[in-house]
Amino acid sequence: METISENKCFDGVQGVYRHASQTTNCDMTFGLFLPSLARDMSVPVLWYLSGLTCTHENAMVKAGAQAWAEQAGIALVFPDTSPRGDGVADDDAYDLGQGAGFYVNATQDPWAKHFQMWDYIAEELPNLIGEHFAVDLDRQSITGHSMGGHGALTLAMGLPDRFKSVSAFAPISNPTGADWGRKQLAAYLGDDETTWQRHDASVQMRAGGCNIPMLVDWGTNDQFIDLLRPEALMQAAAERRHQGTFRLQPGYDHSYFFVSSFMQDHITFHADALYSDE
Repeated sequence: METISENKCFDGVQGVYRHASQTTNCDMTFGLFLPSLARDMSVPVLWYLSGLTCTHENAMVKAGAQAWAEQAGIALVFPDTSPRGDGVADDDAYDLGQGAGFYVNATQDPWAKHFQMWDYIAEELPNLIGEHFAVDLDRQSITGHSMGGHGALTLAMGLPDRFKSVSAFAPISNPTGADWGRKQLAAYLGDDETTWQRHDASVQMRAGGCNIPMLVDWGTNDQFIDLLRPEALMQAAAERRHQGTFRLQPGYDHSYFFVSSFMQDHITFHADALYSDE
């Protein structure tokens, strides 16, 4: 593993690292914030999954998360959103290919060789971080924005014993029912829509529910709200009588101004779950 940079940040350290991934068959870059508490003990982990067109860097520099994570004593992991490189398949559209991995394991050509983002987030990167840094993998939570919110919700429901809590900012909530989803799921997974179901938070909520606390925010002025379909997730949660908190924030859009405005709420929410056993 290569250290690209390490900067002191709110008395912790914000690092950026690169490693050769066996899962995606290419080099992958990720950001990791370690609070000052990690100098003395292993700390719980909050995963932040970013959205379309983003890299590891967007949330790392725009979300304002490190200050609150330092106060809470939580590590933040900022993975990339897809495999990258000259030999990695891509598409001219911004919503497919590099920068748009959708956190699935692709089964279709030309994507299958590299686009194994579910396994990368669920298995390889946690193991790597646990081996090299002072983190407690028995205490993990997950959040994300837009496409990353979709990934956070589906990973949390697909790995029911992994995370202590889940949250999302403006998640793609029903990808099997919207253009932000059907196009990508068909490309990565093929035309058999039964294989799409585990990657749709609304379908998964209705089928099996979610056994951990959930917090989800959308902005009422989100320019993409018809593609996000918040009503589908809220209806599914109501049918399951799930304990989740779902909020429509008046006047906010899809940007990182929205994300940073509610980041403290989300980190406080996760800190309560991550430290609840102490």
